[in-house]
Amino acid sequence: METVEHAYIKTNGITLHVAQKGPADGELILLLHGFPEFWYGWCKQITYLADQGFRVWAPDQRGYNLSDKPDKVSDYHIEHLAADVAGLIKASGKEKVFLVGHDWGGIVAWRVAREYPDLLHKLVILNAPHEAAMKEQVLHHPFQILKSSYIGFFQLPGVPERLFSVSGWKPATKALKATSQKGTFSEAELDEYRTAWSQPRAMHSMINWYRALVRYSSNQTVPSRVTVPTFLIWGAKDQFLGQELANKSLEFCDNGRGRLIGEATHWVQHEEAEQVNQWMLDFIQE
Repeated sequence: METVEHAYIKTNGITLHVAQKGPADGELILLLHGFPEFWYGWCKQITYLADQGFRVWAPDQRGYNLSDKPDKVSDYHIEHLAADVAGLIKASGKEKVFLVGHDWGGIVAWRVAREYPDLLHKLVILNAPHEAAMKEQVLHHPFQILKSSYIGFFQLPGVPERLFSVSGWKPATKALKATSQKGTFSEAELDEYRTAWSQPRAMHSMINWYRALVRYSSNQTVPSRVTVPTFLIWGAKDQFLGQELANKSLEFCDNGRGRLIGEATHWVQHEEAEQVNQWMLDFIQE
């Protein structure tokens, strides 16, 4: 990833670090990472998409790696996260972009598509449920509550941060390995993650996304329907999110379809990069 450019862009009252690649005049694809990743989580997509002639931006979202880390838990509410992305798109000088999100990045992407549809050409989601679909699933299927029980643990003040950082982030790297296919994350890649997690206040800020999710309700009325064309890719062996959430999420899309990858886990863009890249490209170029 030596040829990746690095920029710092002001948006929504903060500054985000953004990895960039591809021709400046290319149509923009914006890649949003999830927890506990950072821009590098798209390392198998950035060069591929740039080589197809697209301009690719992969930001560290607020609280992560080299981006600003506001102090308050309320600063990590979904309204602010979506506004960050809207601000990035406007700062890019592009009228519209293709938005791609995985995990928390996908949840933010769903929100951007609902709140700022005029900024998007199309939406691609990887293993991330629509907010309304997740609420329905938790209400009617208690097994999903068990899958998401770690969110309760993340509410404990300071405890998750201290646990993850033990022995050079060994618990955090072990969690990535345990929930992915064998060999998905190399030691060199895990070193990149350790460096990102070691940035001052990074892990605390990252976990504040989950604290804000539980503590604060939305002050805005946002439509539940997604009107932009949407493509959902889902690793069926996700240990955190049941695959039934994929179909439930698509029910909220006016123009949506999806593909299931039976052997992939939550980390689908790492494990099945070639397939994911091709499907994304096909959808974007239609």
